Amino acid sequence: MPHIFSDVDVDRIGRGLLERSLPKTEWTHAAHFAAALWLLRQPDTDALRDMPVLIRAYNEATGVANTERSGYHETITQASLRAARAWLDGRPRHASLSGSLNALLATEYGRSDWLLRYWSRSVLFSVEARRSWVDPDLEPLPF
Repeated sequence: MPHIFSDVDVDRIGRGLLERSLPKTEWTHAAHFAAALWLLRQPDTDALRDMPVLIRAYNEATGVANTERSGYHETITQASLRAARAWLDGRPRHASLSGSLNALLATEYGRSDWLLRYWSRSVLFSVEARRSWVDPDLEPLPF
């Protein structure tokens, strides 16, 4: 049974990323979306600009090197942020972040391999896609 996130969980994950205090074992696929939704709702924050910086810093703080083969991945991060933003845009403005996150995770986006519908494995996991945005090679993103 999937974990059901509360608003407290989403806030803790977002702040934990920001403060680099989230336990590494909790930095999961779902936590990435929780942090994305949290950042997208923060005033005076540009999630597309800020999330990459936060993830790189978090990785370094938890002993994960940001290299051509590990750590931060630009295409995955930006695609996930676009998905999260499109998801939030389609929900009522008063919807809770936890409700939005739980609903999002119940869709195809809840699967860690959701991006392979749009990118071939070789393109998505290339050094180029890790370093910078690479357009999908299988089908365009729906948002």
